[in-house]
Amino acid sequence: MQEKTLDFLPVASEPHACPKPSRKSKFKALLHVLILALVAGAIGTAAFHGGTSCGRKDSSIAETFDGTCGQVDVLFPQRHSQLWANLTATFGSRDYQSKTITWLSEAIQVPTESWDAMGPVGEDPRWEVLAPFHEYLEKAFPLVYSNLKVTKVNTYGIIYEWKGTSPELKPVLFAAHQDVVPVETNTVDEWNYPPFSGHFDGEKIWGRGASDDKSGLIGVLVALETLISHGYQPTRSIVLASGFDEEVSGLRGAATLAPVLQDLYGKNGFAFVIDEGSGFGKEYGTTFAMVGTAEKGYTDVEVKVASAGGHSSLPPDHTSIGILSAMLTHLESNPFKLEFSRDHPLYGSLQCLATHATNMPHDLRKLIRASTTSDDAMSKLTSTMSKDRSMKNLIGTTQAIDLISGGIKANALPEQAAAIVNHRISVTSSLKATKDRDVQLLTGLASQFNLSFTAFGEVVARGSEGSLTLGDPFHDGLEPAPITSTDAAPFQVLSGTIRATFNSHRGLTGPDHIFVTPGTMSGNTDTRYYWDLAPSIFRYNHQNFGDVLIGVPKGIHTVNEYMEADSFMEMIEFFTMLILNTDESTHL
Repeated sequence: MQEKTLDFLPVASEPHACPKPSRKSKFKALLHVLILALVAGAIGTAAFHGGTSCGRKDSSIAETFDGTCGQVDVLFPQRHSQLWANLTATFGSRDYQSKTITWLSEAIQVPTESWDAMGPVGEDPRWEVLAPFHEYLEKAFPLVYSNLKVTKVNTYGIIYEWKGTSPELKPVLFAAHQDVVPVETNTVDEWNYPPFSGHFDGEKIWGRGASDDKSGLIGVLVALETLISHGYQPTRSIVLASGFDEEVSGLRGAATLAPVLQDLYGKNGFAFVIDEGSGFGKEYGTTFAMVGTAEKGYTDVEVKVASAGGHSSLPPDHTSIGILSAMLTHLESNPFKLEFSRDHPLYGSLQCLATHATNMPHDLRKLIRASTTSDDAMSKLTSTMSKDRSMKNLIGTTQAIDLISGGIKANALPEQAAAIVNHRISVTSSLKATKDRDVQLLTGLASQFNLSFTAFGEVVARGSEGSLTLGDPFHDGLEPAPITSTDAAPFQVLSGTIRATFNSHRGLTGPDHIFVTPGTMSGNTDTRYYWDLAPSIFRYNHQNFGDVLIGVPKGIHTVNEYMEADSFMEMIEFFTMLILNTDESTHL
């Protein structure tokens, strides 16, 4: 297949960078994965969109999709080729592999649960579980702590700075969080192994945080520790920012790290940011890597109805609970219309699948082909996507009624009733459009029930039988993230690194073993606070998510969370190679 050649990348080649290994992995082979655009969970869901030109060995496909889903060739370190060869030998060592398992296992053994509605650091004692974890990190990674500048922010946020020899080069910012979601006490018996045991069964490391996100944090720290032990000195500075409350929106962690980072390096002062996110897997017989280049927006809307109280023996036609029920039923009966156009990221994703996926059904491939020029085919494709709940949720703005309250006594009319509606906002929409739609949808019912209607601080209508109020119960919400360009140097370097890591870990050569495509995250990461630090922000940590097609992979946010030891080893290789490749790039 024809590959992109970019003058700002090191020459892509595989001699000595990817030698055929003399050893076999000490772990079981990676499981086949089938997760591409449908994996949903707290880490988000990734969908793909294509870049620029590429061809394919199947000429019937390539001719139809010339100009879509371009691929950068595999990218191995060149100036550091001997170092990479030495690192590859280290990665193959049984002692080193055993040590990586211990690093992650021991990190899991220190519980770092974060909870909703925690008070400020220093006042809420629940934050103190992080102190032993900090002690563990300092003990486990002595070279990192003795060679890098380590700064604490708001007690538990950490900034690691490895200064490069060329300060004029923009540094790279890695991000990973320390906290994990709590383990429900009534589910402990459902775990194969105790949730904070870090048990290794010969294949997998089990425990809360194994996948989300201690493997990411420990993986980067292992890469740094290993590079230091090999005498490496970066030309380009490397920064690692670690928040401690990502699972509860990051208000005390990443939100406090971001201004410090901007003070240190300036607005858009980083070459790129890379945080937790998606990984790689098979779809339609072909392996794809999903790089999160965008995140959906987020808002919670409180729908609150107030009406006169009294004795329940003398009720009105509709109580506040009844009125609220009508409002919520009306919302659910009128979901957001699916807006799907050729400029939506997922549309390009489908082109990428049609270009490279060997086993895509003929009718679907034909429909995607036709939709590039036919509006009728585009309409049919939109209808096809809307029939798949996961795809529909991924493309469009969603609504979910998650909380409800009302009434205090069985024989007393409820004076208030309220519900929280959660929205995940399409990357092509906005907070305003989402709120405006809710207001528009409920205005008629407010009039029907003769309610005064106030929405987000503005009076919409006046009535005499009570009130309807829409508001922001927790915070003002989050706009969809800016979409990172796939044409800029950072994405190209990352893509080449992903392909090279995949090959290196398996002793493969050639470019056609994995294809890289951007993705959209349905969940939010700490990068929500880092938008001003770099124009290129990625959510990707090279995880192999297994054979999960729909649902939560690897037990994330539920029982039996795990990380395959072999997959963790590959993550470490990825972080290491990314550091070396970015160090060699001249156009970041």
